[in-house]
Amino acid sequence: MREDENLTLLGNRAVKYKNDYAPEVLEAFDNKHPDNDYFVKFNCPEFTSLCPITGQPDFANIIISYVPDKKLVESKSLKLYLFSFREHGDFHEDCVNIIMKDLIKLMDPKYIEVWGKFLPRGGLSIDPYCNYGKPGTDWENVAWERLARHDMNPEDVNNR
Repeated sequence: MREDENLTLLGNRAVKYKNDYAPEVLEAFDNKHPDNDYFVKFNCPEFTSLCPITGQPDFANIIISYVPDKKLVESKSLKLYLFSFREHGDFHEDCVNIIMKDLIKLMDPKYIEVWGKFLPRGGLSIDPYCNYGKPGTDWENVAWERLARHDMNPEDVNNR
């Protein structure tokens, strides 16, 4: 069996883009380097969801960074998954936590963090951050340390 036979979206030109929350599109593949700790980072600068109260669109850069264990998320499935929030109504804080929990369920990573950098509406931007370290490992401590210090040196914001 070829290693990529379980990946149904990669290279599939007939893929339908779902526009409401669809965690079932997420796919994973085996980590060829499970003995090495390394970060994988994704930036999604065109993330869109809807305010659950007003229905107005919310735009963000979603940053996902994780240390895989046995599985990695396939990037096209992640793109389709993030696209599926386009018509989904949830608060910013809910979106980043849902994304993190779905990826934990899919991959069971050693460590993961999700940071949403939302564009302002009404003169206020919201940047929720969440993370997780696998319990009973050193990554559990890393998660606490990064959470406690995640925004001690915030970047210059010049695009919003």
